[in-house]
Amino acid sequence: MKYFGTDGIRQKAEKFTPDFLASIIRGLINYAGDDIKVLIGGDTRESTEWILADLETALETFGVEYGNVGVLPTPAINYCFTKMGFDIAIDVTASHNPYTDNGIKIFEHGKDGSQKLCQKGCNLIEKAIEEAQPYTPIPPSIRENLHEEAVSIYKAHLISYIGNISFSNLHIGLDCANGATSALNKTVFEEFDATVELINADQTYGTKINYNCGSTHLESLQKLVKNQNLDFGIAFDGDGDRVLMVDQNGQIVDGDQIIAVLADFLNLKSVAVTVMANQGILDWARDHRLTLEITPVGDSNVAAAMREKNIAIGGEQSGHIILPGEATGDGMLAALLMCKVVLVTHKNLAELARTITKFPQVNLSLEASPTQKQHLKNPEIKNLLLEYEKKLQTTSGRLLVRPSGTENLIRITMWGKDKKEITTLANELKNKLGEIL
Repeated sequence: MKYFGTDGIRQKAEKFTPDFLASIIRGLINYAGDDIKVLIGGDTRESTEWILADLETALETFGVEYGNVGVLPTPAINYCFTKMGFDIAIDVTASHNPYTDNGIKIFEHGKDGSQKLCQKGCNLIEKAIEEAQPYTPIPPSIRENLHEEAVSIYKAHLISYIGNISFSNLHIGLDCANGATSALNKTVFEEFDATVELINADQTYGTKINYNCGSTHLESLQKLVKNQNLDFGIAFDGDGDRVLMVDQNGQIVDGDQIIAVLADFLNLKSVAVTVMANQGILDWARDHRLTLEITPVGDSNVAAAMREKNIAIGGEQSGHIILPGEATGDGMLAALLMCKVVLVTHKNLAELARTITKFPQVNLSLEASPTQKQHLKNPEIKNLLLEYEKKLQTTSGRLLVRPSGTENLIRITMWGKDKKEITTLANELKNKLGEIL
């Protein structure tokens, strides 16, 4: 598809013009009808403020009933729109991307709860964008803010899910990535009596989101945990659907490890992960005789496999964790459940994370235009990748090279037993790919 990637539409913020947004609404109406009710909200990047305003104008112009919850994490918007009587949710966010980007995630009612907009809906929106029609906006006279109502509903859901337990013995660090979780993170953990040290929690619209912080830059959280002798740290991405953790020694606990810990705790017999999963979780599943479903990259692919195969837990190494009974990844809910596991098992996070033995892994990115990303299918590049797959056989490793679905990048991931060897091979491959492209 031209506009929709692995996680909605994502591009430079300035491309979300009033006309472009109007086309999205027009396509949505073509899919779901003009009598739908739409809930909108988003993250803290500066462009989200005016994109939300332009969405309100487009919805008003086309006569669609709507409400606005302002800054809220993606999982909160996804959960609340059904509970608040809306048919569709539009989430304005570019997740972990820099503030200069923005995006649109769209959720609808599914058979088992909310889900990301189906292929038919995406196709009709793309068609409307391609066939853009003249648009005369009618600004709304009243802009209703449903933020507090949504916060109340989402908090009640989190508390109900985790149950009656006190985190009073926990002293933890939270890195909100200056993103959407900044709007409610500390208060949620304090509902469970945890002592919280908060960093990167600016909830105003601006340029700080994801900048050297959050789940993509864990250095400041690692420093906080070690300097203040905390039990562990928790880091979210810009829109709050991902979570990574840092143990008491400053070591990173990633999505694969979190999935394994939670699956063990909940005594689950099947797990869904993506092709990006570390070899360690594959070996763990084999050793524990768990059924393992491996999907393409993207939490929507994981969620679809979970629904189809009746799998209770799944996610991605990057921190998307889809829990039992949940439709999509929820970073805050997964983090709260991990806090509960620490207390109930009487184990620290480092002990729990040793549930799986991770293979050394190298992740590299190569800048590439949309056209260059398509060249990965060329015979010359296919032969190059085969050459490196053969080289990796000597270190019991594997290789994954794929175009990013959210950024103008090609992702190179290598696994193997020897970190030095795969680092050398990965950099060699990156340079050769760059030369060919």
